[in-house]
Amino acid sequence: MLTKDTIIDIAKQCFDPEIPVNIWDLGLIYDIDVKPENNEVNIRMSLTSEHCPAARMIPEMLKTKITQTLGVKNVQIEVVFDPAWTPERITEEGKRKLGLLDE
Repeated sequence: MLTKDTIIDIAKQCFDPEIPVNIWDLGLIYDIDVKPENNEVNIRMSLTSEHCPAARMIPEMLKTKITQTLGVKNVQIEVVFDPAWTPERITEEGKRKLGLLDE
């Protein structure tokens, strides 16, 4: 079923190759707009840096996983740098995986 939660689940399967945390828990996804009636998903996301070596690979990986897993025909991913990504966007789970939380 095409929902925001299914898109989040797919985003949790996508990783920056240099960071052992998925793109959702890194806080790279800014907005998800799902239109099941149109078989359409629009995503606004960022990268950890404008000079990220995987700048093309990460959004394409997400788009491919959504298309292949859910059969969505129209997936648009907009990469934005305003607002800029900061480590404060990392989820608690992401911080735990990166060892940034005292436990």
